Amino acid sequence: MDRHTRVLESYTKKQEIDRKNLTLFSARKEVNINAGGTAGYTVKKGSNKGKILSHYSPKANNNW
Repeated sequence: MDRHTRVLESYTKKQEIDRKNLTLFSARKEVNINAGGTAGYTVKKGSNKGKILSHYSPKANNNW
């Protein structure tokens, strides 16, 4: 019976860790990247307030 207890305890511990990770993952806040039609992140606070960071510019793929 000791073998079954060890397996059940390890399964329970893994399930608890997975549940905590899922809770932390779902509680985080996402940044608003494409707000206002921009292709970057707009800084909300600090000395660089209003500055748009890391514009996304796709490369042309039609080079014949």
